Amino acid sequence: MNDTEILDFIYAILPAIVIGLLSFYFFYTYFKGEENRRRFLILRENQKTALPIRLQAYERFALFLERISPGKILFRVKATSEDLDMYSNLLIASIEQEFEHNIAQQIYVSNECWDYVKTAKNATISMIRNAAGKESVTNPDELRELILKSLMDRQPPTDAALSYIKKEVKSLT
Repeated sequence: MNDTEILDFIYAILPAIVIGLLSFYFFYTYFKGEENRRRFLILRENQKTALPIRLQAYERFALFLERISPGKILFRVKATSEDLDMYSNLLIASIEQEFEHNIAQQIYVSNECWDYVKTAKNATISMIRNAAGKESVTNPDELRELILKSLMDRQPPTDAALSYIKKEVKSLT
């Protein structure tokens, strides 16, 4: 084979190589686009089923926060005796029971939201324990009064978590 035959051969196969590369490129981009489209449709279908479940989890946490709000739990859970420790333990047990009832909902909310809920629960329990530990408080009525007075000066710890839940729900819809 001489040089002209080699050049003629290269000129003959060059268009086939170019056409082959262009075909590969177009087929590759087409199939990649189809894969992305199918992934989007699957994601959209999953969101249709997951969104109501997630919203229900946010609703349950909002209800939980409302139920453990110091002002509301003090009126809902009545003292069964004049024993201060027994009443404060009853309040804390009620909060823990509510929390345990809703603990599975954490898988449907963000980690930040879950942290807010846990912090609100722990801060409410801490508020009850601190008030019950004061020497001036000797019975359940004084405990209630002290906690309610402290809520006049500042917001309950559940309000921050509830605000965060509302903000997160708005970002979902």
